[in-house]
Amino acid sequence: MVFSSILFLFKFLPITLLIYYIVPKKLKNLVLLVASLFFYSWGEPKYFPLMLACILVNYVAALLIDKHREKRTFIGWMIGLAVFFDLGCLVFFKYSDFFISNINSLLGTAIPLLKLTLPLGISFYTFQTMAYTIDVYRGKVKAERNIINLAAFVVLFPQLIAGPIVLYDDVAAALRDHRITKQHLLDGIRLFIFGLGKKVLIANNVGALWTQVNELGFQNISTPLAWLGIIAFSLQIYFDFSGYSLMAIGLGKLMGFDFPTNFNFPYISRSFTEFWRRWHITLGSWFREYLYIPLGGNRKGYARTVINLLITWAATGFWHGANWNFLLWGLLFFVLLSVEKRWLLKYLDKGKVWPHIYTLFILVLSWALFDITDMTNLGLFFTRLFDFTGGSDWIYYLRNYAASIVVAIIFCIPVVEKAYNKVKNNLIIDLLVLSVILFLSISYLVDSTYNPFLYFRF
Repeated sequence: MVFSSILFLFKFLPITLLIYYIVPKKLKNLVLLVASLFFYSWGEPKYFPLMLACILVNYVAALLIDKHREKRTFIGWMIGLAVFFDLGCLVFFKYSDFFISNINSLLGTAIPLLKLTLPLGISFYTFQTMAYTIDVYRGKVKAERNIINLAAFVVLFPQLIAGPIVLYDDVAAALRDHRITKQHLLDGIRLFIFGLGKKVLIANNVGALWTQVNELGFQNISTPLAWLGIIAFSLQIYFDFSGYSLMAIGLGKLMGFDFPTNFNFPYISRSFTEFWRRWHITLGSWFREYLYIPLGGNRKGYARTVINLLITWAATGFWHGANWNFLLWGLLFFVLLSVEKRWLLKYLDKGKVWPHIYTLFILVLSWALFDITDMTNLGLFFTRLFDFTGGSDWIYYLRNYAASIVVAIIFCIPVVEKAYNKVKNNLIIDLLVLSVILFLSISYLVDSTYNPFLYFRF
């Protein structure tokens, strides 16, 4: 379903951009809204009314909050109802079966599972609508009175299904002005092609190794192959998600929007504190702004800070999926960040090589916890990582994937970007680089059947 939606995006994008460019400014948001709803309906038609309901509820709540600011109790009820509706939709569709299955296991009941399909992009657009209404309540932004403008913000098709998480304040001016400069167009084309290359040429190629390791079964692999596989997944998830984020930011530029940066070379981090300033930046900012700080942040003493971190990171992990492994993954980072905040960070700041080793080693292990949802398989895989099971199976896979892994590692550091920035002003070199990446990416998409989009399941 997701892959067909992506192919559909490529098919209808040129005509959408053409119409968007030629219509008057006052009609651009309508074109954007219709195109986004059409795209969403193509991928998930039965949940079309749910998205409309989210838009309408937050539109009305924000207007009422703006109109009755002097009535503190009333606007408190309004913000509470809007957030309850947004979170309620997310919890119902994403977590119902998780809670039911755990209740059944705990109490011995036999409540049937709902087996609901997860609405496309619900983890992202519910966070955006919540943030909008909360910002209106805080007085940070004015309520949008034009429902077409608000709806266009919520369903912006470039970032609808996998982020980055965009706040209304990020795009409000562009929604009203629609000023598209030459630089927007140039940057948009570059970012989209680079994002496509990261996703298709790097993530897909290196990620195929982890898929094959899973197909072999963890009980049948050697320790070297287990490490090779999880390193491949660590590279895949970065290039998959950062690649799509870059594509979304590029598409936004082509329409005059400046979406926030979502990744900034996270694997060069020297601590987990730094890593979470570089990885999925918009999600980390959302939880900090709309959960951690409202809970009190670090303003109420060390004990309260730890509790606030615990709640925030449990929520961050659980946001990624309705399974215990995601919750444990979030709690792992809570422990690591708490330890760093308490005493380790000052030593990491002084180190040179070992902070990178410490961060990357635990990160690789954390991605195993993130991806393997079955606890039995997770235990088996961690056992295989450290029981030093011999074998020569890894030689075959290293021979096949060594080039892909080396290329991925090189692109994890800023060296290539710095080199490109020195020559991109040379039009011939720039066109040549972009043309090669685009040609290879399209060729891969045409010929390959392996094209997973990891973050779309969240």
